[in-house]
Order: sequence, then C-alpha cells, then structure tokens
Amino acid sequence: MIFYHNSKSITSLESGVNDYNGMHLMDGFLKLAQDFPDHTLVWCHESVKEELNQTELNAVFYHDKLLVSYSPNFEYHIKKSIGYVELTPFVKINKEVTFPTWFMSSLVGGVHATVIQYLKKDITKTLGFDYFINSLAYFGMLDGLLCYSNPTLLKNKNITGLFSGSNKATYQFTKEHLGQKKVFLLFWNRIIHDKSIDILSLLSSFSIKRKPWLDGQLEGIEVSSKKKVVEKRELDVIIPTIGRREYLYDVLVDFKNQPCLPKRVNIVEQNPDPKGTSDLDYIENEAWPFEIEHIFIHKTGVCNARNLALSKTNSEWVFLSDDDGRFEPNLIADVFDKLNEYGAQAATTSYLQSGEIPFFKRIVQWPTFGAGNSFVRRDKLENLAFSNVLEFGYGEDKDFGMQLRNEGVDIIYLPQPEILHLKAPIGGFRFNHVKPWDKEEIEPKPTPTMLLYYKLHYTEEQIRGNKTLYLSKRIAKSPASLLKIIKQWKLSDYWATKLLEENEV
Repeated sequence: MIFYHNSKSITSLESGVNDYNGMHLMDGFLKLAQDFPDHTLVWCHESVKEELNQTELNAVFYHDKLLVSYSPNFEYHIKKSIGYVELTPFVKINKEVTFPTWFMSSLVGGVHATVIQYLKKDITKTLGFDYFINSLAYFGMLDGLLCYSNPTLLKNKNITGLFSGSNKATYQFTKEHLGQKKVFLLFWNRIIHDKSIDILSLLSSFSIKRKPWLDGQLEGIEVSSKKKVVEKRELDVIIPTIGRREYLYDVLVDFKNQPCLPKRVNIVEQNPDPKGTSDLDYIENEAWPFEIEHIFIHKTGVCNARNLALSKTNSEWVFLSDDDGRFEPNLIADVFDKLNEYGAQAATTSYLQSGEIPFFKRIVQWPTFGAGNSFVRRDKLENLAFSNVLEFGYGEDKDFGMQLRNEGVDIIYLPQPEILHLKAPIGGFRFNHVKPWDKEEIEPKPTPTMLLYYKLHYTEEQIRGNKTLYLSKRIAKSPASLLKIIKQWKLSDYWATKLLEENEV
C-alpha cells in the first residue's frame, strides 16, 4: 500500500483511494495500518514520487519483520550529533549498500502494518511521523525488528536538501531512548566539540520520560523470507588452532555427529617453534566423514590463520569456528533453517560460557561479529580479509563484521542453537609479541588498535564521544593521574593514526 505525503499530510495513494487524502501524516499512517493489516505500508515524499523504485519493493520487503527507509545523504530528523552518545555501528551508514541502522527517513520507506499494530501503544506518536519511525526502529531493533537503509528504494540517489535534522528532537530522542545521563553527556560534548550551548533543546528533554525496552512484543509476527539464501546446504568450516589438541578433537567429534555434515574442515595449526611438529595426529589416524585440510605453519597470529583457512573454502556457506567450543548435533541444520527463515547472509550464534545468562533472548541485528561462532555466505567473503594491522591487538573480529556490513551484509544474532564456549585456559595470546609502541615510556591507553577501529568505522561525533566518555571515566577514578591519562590517550591516538596512514587500511 503506497502512499505519498508532503511531510505534513497524506496527498495521495497509489491505489487511487481518496479517503486518506489530506489526513495528518501520523494519523493517516496509523489509520492505514489499521485498515490494511495484511499490507506493507510504503511511504514516499511527493517530491520524489517518480523516483520510487516500485519494481523492487517485493525484493526490499522480503518478510514482515522489516523496517526500511532511505535518504541519499545524512538527512534525518535525528541529527548526527547523537553519535556523541550512541556508540553502536548503526550510526555511520554506508549509503551505497543495504546497511543496518535505526536512522529512518520519511523521504521513502516502509514497514508491514502488523509491526505498527503490535507496537503503536509503545512508541511515541505525539512528536510527529519522523520521530515515530526513528523511535520505532530504535526500540524495534532491540526486539527483533530488522531495520535498514536501502538505496534500492530510489531510482535516483542524487537527491539533496529535502530535510534537515532537529536539535530539539535529538535531545528528546536521547532522553527517551538512552536516558538523562546521556542527555547531559550530549550537551557537554556539543559544548566541547561544536562550541554550541543547546539550553533550549536540553530543557525540552526534561518533559520526556525514558521508556523501557520492548520485551517480546513482536514475537507474534511470523517470519518467512521470500529470499532463499541456503540452497545446497553445503558448508566449509575454518578453525585456527594452537596448542589445543584435546579441545580441537572434541570440536571435530561434534562436527562428526552432525546429520548435516560439513563438506570440509580447514584447520590452520600454528606452532612458533621452527623445529616443532604437529600435535594433531588424529587427523590422519582416525576416519572422519568430511574432508580435512590441515595447514601446519610456524607463524602465529589468528588473523593470518583465518585468512589462510578462508582461502581454502569453496562451499556455499562458511562457518568460522573456534577450537574450544562445544555444540549439539543439530547446530548446522538449525542455523541453516534460521538463515532461510530470515533471508540472512550472515549470523553469529549464542556463544556463552557455562553459567552465563544470555542478554538477548530473540533474533536481533548484532552490533559486533563473532569470529569463532559465525556463519557467512561464502560469496560475500570474496573481497574480505581479517586485518593484519590488528594482528595481536584487539578488534579484528569487530572490524571483519564492519567489512561485511559495508558489503551490504547484515549480521543477525541467533540465541538458538547455542555453542558453549569452554574458554580454554591455554587460549588467547600465549606468546609475547613486540608492538611498535612497546618502547614508549608510558603505555598508550586504550590500545591503539581499538582507536584504529573507531577511526575506520565510526563517525567523527562517535570518535569524539568515545574519547570524552573514556577520559571522564578514567579521570573520575584517578583525578591525580589527569595529565598521565591524557598523555596516554594522545599516545594511543598517535599510534592509531600512524597505523592508519602507514598501512592504508
């Protein structure tokens, strides 16, 4: 059900029905959701009516638990300044691909009417349509609604100047979704970095109440994707390993017990001793119902090992696995079923240690990526690699996840089936690796590779907001160390910038 609007009211419906013409945009939208409960409601500003890509709408809205919009530039009701307090990867949007985000535009977009019926009581409607769809996305993402910026909605992407953000709405949104502390943090960052004192916007937020997160309101919506992403049900596994003979054996046995067997398991065994030999004799001594590609190297480093293993894959799907996880025989089959159900091209599974309580209980868009517990379509990995710049640092898995998103691949989190993470005590960085900044008189903090990750994948506001938050927390704990803390940050920033420039990441 396509309707056109002028930002204030509905101007026409594609179907020719005139009953809604002239209705206030918010009121008309809610009435359409009530009157057409089995339809996807697609909105389009009348100024871009001829640019709406109607032939692709069925492909864009491939199941009912989706909220999708598009703005060619960063022109949203909620301003980019919210990045000072919103430090997720859903803020810096790649406009060239389908990208997960809660930023929604009234320029063009759509959502199934059932989503509105389930959530209309929980989302603020009095602050206008633009505020409503952004709030719907933010809260909805936490409850299993999949939200995207998708350029396919428009034929022509070179449209500018139609909308501008609202400072007042940004403060109100921050209060309602992130809380009062984040409002003051936003205010402080705006003073420090933008030289702006938003007194009126700050005061406007005081009348807004923070709302609790949704909790299962969307579970009644059945998901059945029109996109079939799993066809052959073939899978290659990659496993980097070092010194975990017994743990790896148990992992292979778990794969052996799968009714849906992997086609190949690519193992990269690292041994830093130039004269060392393999510990994995059972690979040759026992019979396995799948092919095992065993690569033995003397170079350590999980990024290098994973890249070597990935280069050997050729199946439809790849499972990036660790060498210290345990899982039930239904793992592969159940994950394939969920991937097809949602039309997802990448998924990270639950990966908790014994006794840990899961934070998310339902399928959601995942803000990170698990390099030891994720399934990805192989054709989406062609141009990707784990960054050698981040080797022996931190953030290589998060960086890989951002590479996927910038290729147009969203990552969903699967609470079921679970993988148990044994967290083998001999894991982690078992050898001392000299880093360029180790010769500094004081240790750079945070580690430069984490700042590098921010420089690569976050907005300028998020980078500044992260700095403010990090420094304020450390200084609050140790005020006497103020000068040292600031110096450590500057040193970390220097090395992160140097890594960025020297390696052309």
